[in-house]
Amino acid sequence: MYKIIYTGELEKVAGKAVFGATMKALLAEDKDVVYLDADLMNSVGTGGLENQFPDQAFDVGIQEANMAGLAGGLAAVGKKPYIHTFGCFASRRMFDQVFISIAYAQLNARVIGSDPGVTAAYNGGTHMPFEDICLYRAIPNATVIETTDAAMAGAILRQTKDRPGVTYIRLSRKNLPAIYEPGSTFEIGKGNVLRDGKDVAFIVAGLLVAEALKAAEELEKEGISAAVIDMFTIKPLDEALTLEYAKKTGAIVTGENGNIVGGLGAAVAGFLSENRPTPVVRTGVQDRFGQVGAQNFLQEEYGLTAKVLIENAKKAIALKG
Repeated sequence: MYKIIYTGELEKVAGKAVFGATMKALLAEDKDVVYLDADLMNSVGTGGLENQFPDQAFDVGIQEANMAGLAGGLAAVGKKPYIHTFGCFASRRMFDQVFISIAYAQLNARVIGSDPGVTAAYNGGTHMPFEDICLYRAIPNATVIETTDAAMAGAILRQTKDRPGVTYIRLSRKNLPAIYEPGSTFEIGKGNVLRDGKDVAFIVAGLLVAEALKAAEELEKEGISAAVIDMFTIKPLDEALTLEYAKKTGAIVTGENGNIVGGLGAAVAGFLSENRPTPVVRTGVQDRFGQVGAQNFLQEEYGLTAKVLIENAKKAIALKG
C-alpha cells in the first residue's frame, strides 16, 4: 500500500542515503545478499559496507563488465546480487555481460543504475543515460523499474530481493520531489493512479511524475481534466491500466527522463496501436545525446517540464478528432 504526500517540495532524505541504508539492512538480514560496486560506493551512500560485510560487499573497481560476470557467478551458487554503477555504465558498458552471463543463463540479479537521464547533470553527456531503459527492455523477461522518489527506491530494493531474472532499477542519488510516504509498498507491474481525469491521461515515470502533477493542476484551471499515472514499472507494462485510461480519456501523453526511442512512450504507443488505437504524444528526449549542465537547465533543454506536458496534452486532445 502507498500513500501520496506530494506538495511540490523536495524529499528530506536523498536517494543515495536511502540506498545506502537499505543495502546495509539487506546485507545484515540475509547472508545470501551480495552487493557489488564499481568504485562508486562513496558516491551512493554505501561506503564502508565492504568493511562491515567483507564476505558480502565488494568494490570491484572500475571494471563494470567484469562486475556483471562476477554477479552471474555469485547468482549461480545461490547468492542474491545487487549491482550498482552509474546508469550509463550499467547499460552501455556492461550490457553484453548482463545479457549473456545473467539473463541468458537464467540467473537472478538486480542492476541499479544511478543518475538516470538529466539527473547526471554536470557529469555530462558521456555519463548521461538516455538509452538504458531501451536496452534493458530488450532483454527477454527482464523487469525494468524507474523509482519515483527515495521512498519508492527503498521499497523496491527490498521487494525485488527474490525476484527472478534481471531487474533493472533506475535510482536518483539526489533529493527529488516527495511523492510517496516513507514505508509505502508498491505492486511491481502495476501503475499507480495519482490523480484521476477524463480528458487526457499522463502516463509518466521518474522525474516526470512531479511535472505531470504540476501540469494536471494547471490544466484543471483551464477546464481540462487530466489523470496522472505513475508507470514506475516500465516492463512489464501495466497493460490493463493503460487500456482503461485509453478508453476513458481517448488521449494519452507519456513522459520519461530518457530517449523516447524504445522507452516508456514506445511501450505505451506500441501496446495501444495493437489493442486500442489512441492518440499518444510522447514527452521525453527526442533522440539526442546528453550534455553538461544544471538539472533545471537540462529539463528545459530537453522538454522534460510541466509546460511541455501541457502543450502535449492539448495536442493529444486535439488529435481525438
